[in-house]
Amino acid sequence: MEYNFNEIVPRKGTDAFKLELREMFFGANDVLPLWVADMDFKAPPAVVKAMQDRASHEIYGYTVRDKKFTGAICSWLRNQHQWNIEAEWIEFSPGVLPSIMVAIYEFSEPGDKVIIQTPVYPPFYSIVSENGRELVKNSLIETAGYYTMDFEALEEQASDPKTKIFVFSNPHNPVGRAWKRDELKRIADICIKHDVLIVSDEIHSDLCLFGNKHLVMADLFPGLGNRIITCMAPSKTFNVAGLSTAYAVISDKKLKDRFHKRLWAMQQHMGNLFGGIALEAAYNDGAEWLEALKKYLEENALMVRDFIQQNMPEVGFVLPEATYLLWFDFRKWGLSPSKLRNAMIEIGKVAMNDGVSFGAEGAGFQRMNIGSPKTTIKDGLQRILKVRNAVYSR
Repeated sequence: MEYNFNEIVPRKGTDAFKLELREMFFGANDVLPLWVADMDFKAPPAVVKAMQDRASHEIYGYTVRDKKFTGAICSWLRNQHQWNIEAEWIEFSPGVLPSIMVAIYEFSEPGDKVIIQTPVYPPFYSIVSENGRELVKNSLIETAGYYTMDFEALEEQASDPKTKIFVFSNPHNPVGRAWKRDELKRIADICIKHDVLIVSDEIHSDLCLFGNKHLVMADLFPGLGNRIITCMAPSKTFNVAGLSTAYAVISDKKLKDRFHKRLWAMQQHMGNLFGGIALEAAYNDGAEWLEALKKYLEENALMVRDFIQQNMPEVGFVLPEATYLLWFDFRKWGLSPSKLRNAMIEIGKVAMNDGVSFGAEGAGFQRMNIGSPKTTIKDGLQRILKVRNAVYSR
């Protein structure tokens, strides 16, 4: 089946976050929105049809998630990631961030320490600090645009008795790494040694590109069973983030029971009618669409690479191993983070995520979402080039 990812789908009037909040975040409504991590593509036809069919019933009351829901998840993880799980390991959640919050509340106390690897998805900061835990930054090591882990620092941080949880981004947002087996083993060894719980955010796991493969840490290292919570969702994969459907996979019964109890105590267990329907349709019938999507995203990423090499080679850029998010290094332009941000908004009229929002290590960087038709991405690149020609002295 052919899927038209080149189609421009108007989103005005849909209350889209990435459109409606431009004034709030950028001070202007005329900037090209290449920031929020949702795509400008229609959801898979199977998802659209399933939603329309259910909507036609005209009663939208409370529903349950039955064996069809867990069965779709088990089948998807087996087929896509060769991870054989039991339905009993699955715990519904309205989102990955709520899952992380539940874990923080259940498995740590106020004042305990939680490790994150920076630069990283901005809510990782607030979900730790605003819930009374102490944030510990394990900064990634950047070499010519490629990021690796500082295992020596991680070992020291994990050895602190106050360190209870490591919130892990795999694949990593924003740097686009799909972590390899040896890297995951080092993390597993450290966390087992120091009895640190891993809360693994694997929301981008289906979006590995250019031959890279997502490795599920919980599957690779069974010894982690009683100290790992794997958080997943169809939201990024199938562009259904607004339906608030995610899940955690926890093989250890005691760990799962505690997570379940806290989730229900926080009233995070209900979800919504359409989220479950979308998950089932996507996981049962969306594999072909996903393969076409990944091919298109690879084409977009290569188009961006070629444009940068030809027109602004001083801009640092490495093809992502996963995600539809690109991480640009503009430090050679010699602008402060605030001046870089203002130039993109005022000169280029382009809205990307400011690098410093991911942490101090992101100063001089910007994140671009390439989950849009090629004409949109080309427009964005021309806008960035306009900024470059105005501010960069060779």
